[in-house]
Amino acid sequence: MSLAPYASLPATSRGRLHPEPESAHRSPFQRDRDRIIHSSAFRRLKHKTQVFVEHEGDYYRTRLTHSIEVAQVARTIARTMRANEDLAEAVALAHDLGHTPFGHTGEDALHEVMANFGGFDHNAQALKIVTDLERRYAEFDGLNLTWETLEGIAKHNGPLLRGPDDGADRLHFALADYDARHDLELWTHAGVEAQIAALSDDIAYNTHDLDDGLRAGLFTLEDLEDLPIVGPCLAEVAALHPGLDASRTAHEAFRRVFGAFVEDVIRETQMRLVDAAPDSAEALRVLGHPVVSFSEGLNADLKVIRDFLFTKMYRHVDVLRMRRKAAVVVKDLFAIFVEEPQLLPDEWRDDAMLAKSTQIRARVVADYIAGMTDRFALTEHRKLTDPQARA
Repeated sequence: MSLAPYASLPATSRGRLHPEPESAHRSPFQRDRDRIIHSSAFRRLKHKTQVFVEHEGDYYRTRLTHSIEVAQVARTIARTMRANEDLAEAVALAHDLGHTPFGHTGEDALHEVMANFGGFDHNAQALKIVTDLERRYAEFDGLNLTWETLEGIAKHNGPLLRGPDDGADRLHFALADYDARHDLELWTHAGVEAQIAALSDDIAYNTHDLDDGLRAGLFTLEDLEDLPIVGPCLAEVAALHPGLDASRTAHEAFRRVFGAFVEDVIRETQMRLVDAAPDSAEALRVLGHPVVSFSEGLNADLKVIRDFLFTKMYRHVDVLRMRRKAAVVVKDLFAIFVEEPQLLPDEWRDDAMLAKSTQIRARVVADYIAGMTDRFALTEHRKLTDPQARA
């Protein structure tokens, strides 16, 4: 299948910060995808959670399973749009690399304690991981990904600056530091493949949060019957398969919900592409608005679904209790390591102890904590705070 004119073409990639010989068997974007999959940060996603904490159940999504689901959706949409599947997959697989342990609770807690040191942002952290913190290669730090993949990681949710002359002081320091070395044009939209990855993320997490909340007993199938999209899908399953057990009913309904989201994105995006008539990837970057989008009607339905999840799941008392515990763990670890950096592992200790300022030390500690899995963070906290725990 030939790629569309607006797709990102491997042959015209803007390349890598550190030039490397091209592979005889893989395109630049395939190599990016493979480097992401083989990274330490990607493996750690197995034990980083979305809403529930890692030990609470084997069936709940983790950041790893979520990223795989996002990549699958992204490939489907990219193929239909004749965009570059490999680039869409690479951005999808990398989009959550910067998340802390304990999902958004951990991020909120780390951002709070980092407020005086530049804050914390998981998108900026993902960029920092793939450009610096992954240290596996002899000739450079990071994974040395292509410009297009880095652009997608940095701005898949939209431009970060208002224009080329906008001040870098509006950026998170990790983004500003890298952009000063390798201009990612943060005032433009990302290419179509990154936009596809962003909408694929929305599709995946909205659907699987419904599934996980149902599995956790936070709500029932009956509670979902009045929701847009979900209710009609449940009714369709009931009509086609009367008497089907609850587990299969949920699966049949949610796969229909998934399909409805994907079909809506494809329809809306195709209409926007016809209107925009882009003749290159660059034309989409400067279009002024995203071309990959849900329809207005589905966006309204999604708001109802998200409001339901916020009330029934994210603010459920059991989830809030665990969120409070998780926040305490992150804040305690940060305070301990900033005050006593000698307690850090060897590969982090020197950077923290030799830091020329508290700000630099805090950023080293934040990088270390952000890389922790749920389980490791809980274990480290216990070792450092429980007198009866083994060191």
